[in-house]
Amino acid sequence: MPGDHPMRTLYDVQQLLERFGILVHLGKRLWDIELMTIELEHVYTAGLLDAKIYVKARAVLHREREYELRMQQKNHESSGKQHDR
Repeated sequence: MPGDHPMRTLYDVQQLLERFGILVHLGKRLWDIELMTIELEHVYTAGLLDAKIYVKARAVLHREREYELRMQQKNHESSGKQHDR
């Protein structure tokens, strides 16, 4: 793949997928991350993506997914405390 593009953010992964004509916007960030993970896997198994870039992109998606799950849990816990008052 031309130009080893840094893979640090979700936006970087989105840009990578766009190079293959893949646009993901489901309206919920966690869903977007899940679908991007699936699409990334398809691009990689089709042999269109270098293993090094794939691993970096997967790591970004994993980190972002974990962050979203923590935020959902935090929001769920805080909304539960408000209802207990």
